[in-house]
Amino acid sequence: MLNDSTVQSQQEKSLLIVDDDRPFLTRVARAMEQRGYSVATAETVEDGIRAISTRPPAFAVIDMRLGDGSGLDVIAALKKHSPGSRGVILTGYGNIATAVTAVKLGAYDYLAKPADAEEIDAALQSSATGRVAPPENPMSADRVRWEHIQRIYELCSRNVSETARRLSMHRRTLQRILAKRAPR
Repeated sequence: MLNDSTVQSQQEKSLLIVDDDRPFLTRVARAMEQRGYSVATAETVEDGIRAISTRPPAFAVIDMRLGDGSGLDVIAALKKHSPGSRGVILTGYGNIATAVTAVKLGAYDYLAKPADAEEIDAALQSSATGRVAPPENPMSADRVRWEHIQRIYELCSRNVSETARRLSMHRRTLQRILAKRAPR
C-alpha cells in the first residue's frame, strides 16, 4: 500500500510524452523512466489531451507537429487542467514565432529535435530564475526577417493571404518564403 508521500513523489515525477514518431517516443520514454519518471505516452493530440484530462502529469514533453494537429493544443490543455505542470515543446521546425506562441500558451521551454533525454531532463528540472546568457552568434539580418515573417504568420493563425496583406507582399512570394528553410 502506498503512503501519501510516495503518491506525492510519484505525482511530482509523472511525465507525459506526446510524439507521433514511435521510435523516438519509445527511446525517450525508456530513458526518462531510467531517470525516475513515471512515464505515460500518447501519439496524437487527441490522446494527449485525453491523458491530461484523466490524469494531469507534473511534466509533459510534446512534439510541436503531430499527425492530427498541433502540440500547442496539448500545451493549452495541460495549462487548463494543471496550471503548475511544466510542459516542454520539441520540434524539428524551430523558429522564434512558434517558440513565443508555445511559451505564451504555457510551455516552460522549447527544444529543437533531436533532443536527447539529458537535454529534456535538464529543461524539465531547470529553475525559472536562471538568467539566459546572450548568444555567441546573433542572428543574421536575413534570419531576423524570416523570424518576423514567421511571427506574423503565427499571429494570423497561419493564414497566408492575411499574413501577405499585413506584410504588404504578394501571397505567392510569401508562400515561397514559408516553403524555404530558415536562413542561418
